[in-house]
Formats: sequence, structure tokens, C-alpha cells
Amino acid sequence: MNILKVLAFAAAALAANAAFAQAEFPSKPIRLVVPFPPGGTTDVLGRIAARRLGDLYGKPVVVENKPGASGHVGAAEVARAAPDGYTLVAGTIGIHAAHRMYKKLTYTPATDLQPITLLAEQSNLLIVNPGVAAKSVEELVALAKARPGALNYASAGPGSSIHMVTELFILATGVKLTHVPYKGSGPALNDLMGGQIQLIFENFPTGLPLVRGGRVRPLAVTGAQREAALPEVPTVAETVAPGFAATSWFTLAGPRGLPAALADRIQSDLKRALSPPEVGAELRAQGIGLVLNTPAEAARFIAAETEKWNRVIDAAKIQVE
Repeated sequence: MNILKVLAFAAAALAANAAFAQAEFPSKPIRLVVPFPPGGTTDVLGRIAARRLGDLYGKPVVVENKPGASGHVGAAEVARAAPDGYTLVAGTIGIHAAHRMYKKLTYTPATDLQPITLLAEQSNLLIVNPGVAAKSVEELVALAKARPGALNYASAGPGSSIHMVTELFILATGVKLTHVPYKGSGPALNDLMGGQIQLIFENFPTGLPLVRGGRVRPLAVTGAQREAALPEVPTVAETVAPGFAATSWFTLAGPRGLPAALADRIQSDLKRALSPPEVGAELRAQGIGLVLNTPAEAARFIAAETEKWNRVIDAAKIQVE
């Protein structure tokens, strides 16, 4: 009986310590890995979330860009970190839902990362270099069918949302395009404006300034509805592919083993940090919609999206060594 009492006391002490540790969280700076180069939407959202959450906590949330393998280099590093809430990653479709195309990853995203929240969702924007002889998405499809494989499209890397949305467009329209992967949107957009690349299904907020500056020509958006920021630009669904709908989305995630109570705490805190109306208004003006759902809701969303994008990967026979 004495041994049982000692064990019970030890268990109660551990529980109390865990509760105390959570109540004191955070007691030091938090590291947020953005697994892409600076300048893309993941980086922009990550920095907004980090700044606001840091202000709430009174502790720095330090953004660290770790690009490579369409985000898997940075995500794998987070997956190997201690599950204590002090190392987090800004996740994407490529990390959570399109990893099946990679045959030799050093981690398993579906089990080694714990979703905390679906941070935001947005349409992609089909933009072309002004030198492309297509003033509409219908003309682009006709041009691509007349010259199979002659048009190059850029992505932020294999499995990125830009890549996956383009592959869905290819399947829906029957065109043949040549994929040129980059390590992020920044260098891809530079080559698009330089004429080395003809088109890209870029994330809306990073494509929008180029449209407004006259650097590229917008042809369509990929969401179910037109975007208020560019109301004259049609959806893919109302032009060449009825029923077409695809979005890019972004998560906040931690390593496997992150305690459920701590994941709930971080999600709740982030939702509070991003609650000021001006934050949502600023993001909506860029075509970004905040979601900030619970860890359980985020996990269900990711599961459904994984099933959707696996069908695209299989149909397009996409594999990356």
C-alpha cells in the first residue's frame, strides 16, 4: 500500500508540474519555421502570426526561413523537435496533403506533425507574362493545345499548392504544360516577369501586387467565387472547367506528441491575437481568409484534402525521388 501511495503521489506531482508548465507557457522565445524563402504567402502569414502572437505572449516568436524540398526540409526539422510548443512550423498543402509524391522523405508528415490550426485559406491567381499571346483563360487553353508542352509553368516546388492547383487545371482542361519547379514563389515570379516562364497559378496575395503594378496579366482565379480585390477576373469554373475549385491553405503545426491541451492553448491564443478587425480586413483585401479552427477540425480538413490531392497525384502520375 505504501508503494501505491508513493506512486499515486508521484503521478499527482507530475500532473501538477505539467499543468504548471502549461500555465507558464511560454517562458522563453518560440521558434516558427517557415519552410520557404522570404516573400511568399507562407512567409507573410507566418510573420503576421508571429508578430501578433509575440505581442500577446510578451515573448518573441522568431521566424526562421528553412527552404528546401517544397517545405519538407524545414518541416522535417520541426518534426524532430521536442513537442513542447517552442518549435512550430507554418504548413502548406505540399507538406500536409501532397507528400505522397515524395518517396524518400526523412519523416512521415501525416503522423510526425501535429496540426494546431488551419491558419488561412485563399484562391490562387492564374497570371501570365504580358508577352504571352492570351488575353483570357480560354485563349490560354487554346494556345496550350495548339503548342503542347511549349508553355512553361512555374511552381514553388513539387507538391506545393501552386504545383497541385496547376496539375488539377491540366487534368480538367486536357492541356499539356511544362513544369519548372523553384524553391519558392519569389524566384519563380522573378522569372515569370523576366519571360523565362509563361504562367503560374500564384497565391493570390503575392500575385496581386504584380497585377496592380502591370507586371503580369491576370486570367482567372481558382476559388469557387470571384475575388473582391479583382472582381473583373473570372473563375476557372465559369470559363473553361465547370465545377473547378481549388485553394491554397496554410497551417500552424508542431511535432508529434504535442500535448492536446497545449495545442488547444496555442490555437486559442493565436485566434485571440489575430482577432482585431483590422487584421482580418487587411488580409481579406489581399484575398486571404482567416480560418483559425481547432486542432481536431484542422486534422479533419487535412485528411479530406489529402484524399483529394492524392487522386490528382495518382491521375497525373507525379513522383519525386
